[in-house]
Amino acid sequence: MTPSQRLQSLGLSLPPVTKPIGSYVPGTRVGTLVMCSGQLPIKDGQLLAAGKVGRDVTLEVAQAAARRAALNALAVLAEAAGSIDRIARIVRLAVFVNSAAGFFDQPKVANGASDLMVEVFGDGGRHVRAAVGAAELPMNACVEVEVMAEVAAS
Repeated sequence: MTPSQRLQSLGLSLPPVTKPIGSYVPGTRVGTLVMCSGQLPIKDGQLLAAGKVGRDVTLEVAQAAARRAALNALAVLAEAAGSIDRIARIVRLAVFVNSAAGFFDQPKVANGASDLMVEVFGDGGRHVRAAVGAAELPMNACVEVEVMAEVAAS
């Protein structure tokens, strides 16, 4: 099954790439790698979850937000690679969690993004990862996701 077929079987489709809110590009390609700028959990132009995880946002909501931010990241990577089906594997995932004091389950939040990568790419979705607590994130988002992937040889 191709990544696009797996997305379809999950009932998902790639959203439009969100326009940057600063002086940067959403994604880029360097050789056989594509990477995206940090993606927020935005759907239909709206931030899905704001605030501190462990205070304002539950773990479950944060995991769903990480999944959505990862889907947004896949849209950027697909645009940079030419197609989601040109992505051979996910190399690295970084998940930044807007964490309340004393919250230390960032890896559990990050699983929302990591699990999506495995669902879409199978073994090619397994990656190295950083799950980091942050004092604040853009737009007070509860999570931000950044991804690097390898493009298949033509």
